[in-house]
Amino acid sequence: MANLLDYLDWRGDLTLEQAPFNEVDNLILSELSYLDFKGIVPPLGEKKRIPLAQAAKKFFVAHPDGERIDMGVMVPDQTPDMLKKMAASNRFGKMELGCCVDQVSAAGERAEQFAALAIDTGDGQIYCAFRGTDDTLAGWREDLELSCVPEVPAQKKAVEYVDTVAGTFRRKKLRLGGHSKGGNLAVYAGINCAPLVQRRITSVWSNDGPGFHVEVLDLPEHKRIEDRIFSIVPRSSTVGMLLEHEERYTVVDSDQLGLWQHDGFSWQVMGDHFIHLPELSEQAREGGLALREWLHGLTVEQRCRFVDALFQVLTTNGAETLTDLKEESLKGMLTIAKTMTELDKETRDCLIDFVQLLFWNNARMMLGDIQAQAGKRQKRNRKKAEQKAEAAEQKKSAKRD
Repeated sequence: MANLLDYLDWRGDLTLEQAPFNEVDNLILSELSYLDFKGIVPPLGEKKRIPLAQAAKKFFVAHPDGERIDMGVMVPDQTPDMLKKMAASNRFGKMELGCCVDQVSAAGERAEQFAALAIDTGDGQIYCAFRGTDDTLAGWREDLELSCVPEVPAQKKAVEYVDTVAGTFRRKKLRLGGHSKGGNLAVYAGINCAPLVQRRITSVWSNDGPGFHVEVLDLPEHKRIEDRIFSIVPRSSTVGMLLEHEERYTVVDSDQLGLWQHDGFSWQVMGDHFIHLPELSEQAREGGLALREWLHGLTVEQRCRFVDALFQVLTTNGAETLTDLKEESLKGMLTIAKTMTELDKETRDCLIDFVQLLFWNNARMMLGDIQAQAGKRQKRNRKKAEQKAEAAEQKKSAKRD
């Protein structure tokens, strides 16, 4: 099966003039925003840009060959390999990067994680790539706060970012996109940016990004741009089905199971597009419905208490990233368990219900994915057997003649 890296091998020699921008290009540029380009790519507000190939060279000077680049628990380790292939390609190497922003803050009452990159694709457009949730707990907290408040800090910054980029490059049209929370930010910015800026947007890409409160989808600003919003989700999507979602979305195949299909490098590519499927898996549809029903069963106040309690538990030992949690010792785990017991019963039960729901939904989706993959193998084997039998029959027929 083929993925983003194979696509770069197949089509990296084709410029955008030879083969127009497509959905796979969109995901590649979204994934690019996960890399740390601080001090390499010019910051927001400057017109100066740097060719991608040159930015890659500087990036790998800071990370010499042989040194493992730790992308954290959730960001794919293939991302630096993708950058190498992009830099060596005709398609991406001459694209120019600018307007770099990378901010993380867990201080105060509200968490915040925001990073973005503007990519001049060379076809008269700028792609604003918003980073999704990375390894930071601040970013994951902000994800969950989407269900509690009308606007999280990263959404507000995304709107400001697009308006600033549009003002910096006044002659360019705009594409917006991101993976995971980055997809949510792209759509939110497309809806809420200045009206004159919105007219310059040609497409908005949400790659398995969470949805919105229903009020957002009913806004006239959303109606004006909804035909330019492209949502892509894997067959067992969980993140992309959270909250309310555009009715129109594309389902793609993945070689991973369950929640791990959120990894964009697992999405299967054929030519200049992903392998499309007719619908989500039955398990994903039922799991998404169960999560939404659980969420709708809580008041906004209860949701906020749940988020506060969850991150009180996770950060009780000073953890700031998922990697920190993964490396916690047994003693650290015992401290977390003790913090759980100190919560009030309602909040503790809420946390337990959430974890159980997530666990069982993922288990059901993984089982469904295993069955689906087994069915594909059986189908391929039957086809091979039929082809072999047909070839043998043709051989016999030729001998008789």
